[in-house]
Amino acid sequence: MTENPYASYPRITVLPVQPGDPPFRIVEIDGEVIGRATAMTDVLIAASTAGIQIHDLDDPAVVRWVGGGKLSWRPH
Repeated sequence: MTENPYASYPRITVLPVQPGDPPFRIVEIDGEVIGRATAMTDVLIAASTAGIQIHDLDDPAVVRWVGGGKLSWRPH
């Protein structure tokens, strides 16, 4: 049986808000940058595309939000 290297941290990381028009956040899945998100729905779509089901965006075992939570989409 192969050990899952991602078992100790969430597979999805959403990085801090970046300035832009519109502002965005970089999304990583399994340590790889997969794209930008401008809203929570973009994170859900990226997860679904990668075959990851998210039942709770506030679950730190599923999603790591860096620099603000799921409602933070504007630069501070």
